[in-house]
Amino acid sequence: MITLAGPALSKIDRTDPIYLSLANAHPRLAAKDATTWGPAAATEAAIRLNWVDLDESSRELLPILDAVAAKFRDRDNLVLCGMGGSSLAPEVIAKTYDKQIFILDSTDPDYLDHALKGSPDKLLIIVSSKSGSTIETASQRAFFEAYLKSANLDPLEHMLFVTDPGSPLDLDAKAKGFSVINADPKVGGRFSALTAFGLTPAALMGVDASVLLDQAGDCRAQIISEPATVLDVAYLLITENKQFLGFTDLGSKFPGLSDWIEQLIAESTGKEQTGRLPIATESFEEAEAGGAFSVAFAPGAQLTVIGELGEHFLFWEWVTALIGAALGTDPFNQPNVTEAKEATSAVLSEWDNKLPQLQASSVDEDVEIFGDGNTLTASLKNLIATTDAEGYIAVMAYLDRRDDAALVELRSILSEKSGRPVSFGWGPRFLHSTGQFHKGGQQNGSFLQITGSIKKDFAIPGREFSFGTLLIAQALGDSRALGARKYPLLRLNLLERSAGISQLLKAAKAL
Repeated sequence: MITLAGPALSKIDRTDPIYLSLANAHPRLAAKDATTWGPAAATEAAIRLNWVDLDESSRELLPILDAVAAKFRDRDNLVLCGMGGSSLAPEVIAKTYDKQIFILDSTDPDYLDHALKGSPDKLLIIVSSKSGSTIETASQRAFFEAYLKSANLDPLEHMLFVTDPGSPLDLDAKAKGFSVINADPKVGGRFSALTAFGLTPAALMGVDASVLLDQAGDCRAQIISEPATVLDVAYLLITENKQFLGFTDLGSKFPGLSDWIEQLIAESTGKEQTGRLPIATESFEEAEAGGAFSVAFAPGAQLTVIGELGEHFLFWEWVTALIGAALGTDPFNQPNVTEAKEATSAVLSEWDNKLPQLQASSVDEDVEIFGDGNTLTASLKNLIATTDAEGYIAVMAYLDRRDDAALVELRSILSEKSGRPVSFGWGPRFLHSTGQFHKGGQQNGSFLQITGSIKKDFAIPGREFSFGTLLIAQALGDSRALGARKYPLLRLNLLERSAGISQLLKAAKAL
């Protein structure tokens, strides 16, 4: 059962017109009324609402999941190739239940290299994509097919596909004899935690998917019989701050849940220059940085939401859909994610698929500076100085989120120095998350891109470009999309990653 606590509960006014609008949208959502978000969103909503009762409909998957887990029971080196909703929910499940799976949601060759450290004969590659057309996942699939063949292994015995029925990926994988599990096509990616996209990796890790569905069922029963809980949370997230929500997993048993919610809310609401920007932080204090409204899953924040993991999945999806209704935004589309993909393709085409020599404005020891400032300290000061007084800073690190994890500290340092909310995203995975908000939400962001040298690049079979080239093209494609909006933008390129990170953190602390 979802329970609420925290001082913010005293701020709830159930006579407020905003609250009443949420209360009006709630039963329509429960009935899967596609017109809940207005006529412009109705067509998309009509094919995106089956997440509402997945606690029942996903039970059809359970025997299929049991069979596939048995088929691949000797493959315990799990690698999930997926982006956004296809990867974030499985990662939360893995961390919550202390299970091992490598989430490959990056095109960084240094990060990809970690997936090759285990025994190839124990590998099971889970390719997870609604269509299969996502450039990251398509490239990873091609790479692992070739990798398995080079190890004299049959890819049919080491690869599993999760996709929508009838998708290009579905048709191709089945035609070639691969094992395929179909997801409900009437559920969007970021609402898919309780579909085959979340439950298949769970089952392969040894997590009982039926428990997650039972928990979600308990939550849905509560939402329907006692709507005040979900309405209260949606109301506070709309009224307590007009843009910034600080989330932290601290003290809870759900590491990674804040990252999952960050994608869900940011990509669903960040459109038409409105929305709410959730920021995953490390502590209760950090969650309130820059005046953000703090939310946690253990006592200590302005709002605490207590529940089981399956309950959280459905609860926050419901909250997000209600926020969209109140703000007048379509929670099921993501127009600016497509924009970033197109910008990447344009960059690759201009480069003729080969990474050119990129000339920095200046160089400070191990860091190349592409932007305003002759030194690292000056460039950081300029970025902070040009940040909107009501805005935020987004750190976007196109690096290895395992070996380069020390860089995460930069988020809290810049927040302290600037007095503004600061988000942190690993590229390119954030492009399927907060990347939508950066371009579609309130236009008051300042952006810090961080790229770095690569130890060992990998070719992408069937492509003329490598993973390293694709990674930089994604960074510069997104840079163009942000630059076209005249946002403050700085790119720092680390000539040597470890030394560059140390230098960057030292410079930030000295501001």
